[in-house]
Amino acid sequence: MSQPELIVIHNPGAGRFEFQKDGHLAVLEYHVSDGKIVFTHTGVPEALGGQGIGALLARSGLDYARAQSYAVEPLCSFIAGYIRKHPEYESLVK
Repeated sequence: MSQPELIVIHNPGAGRFEFQKDGHLAVLEYHVSDGKIVFTHTGVPEALGGQGIGALLARSGLDYARAQSYAVEPLCSFIAGYIRKHPEYESLVK
C-alpha cells in the first residue's frame, strides 16, 4: 500500500499554509507587507510530530515566497532554523 500524498493547502484568507491529517491541523502563519512575506509561527500538533510536517510547511511557504518574488522575514524560529539548514533559501532573506 502506498503512502498518502502529503498536501499543503495555501489559505491566503487566513494568512497561512495548512496541513491536515487525522483531524489535526498544522500551520505556517504569515502576513505580507511591502513586498515582504513575514513568517510568524509554525505550529505542528504533537500527534503529527516527527513526520517532517514542519519541514513540508517551511518548503511550501518558502517556495511560494520565491515564486511571488517576496523577500522573507523569518520571525518564526522554526523557519529561521530551516533556512540556516537549507542554504538554497538564504537568498530570500533580505
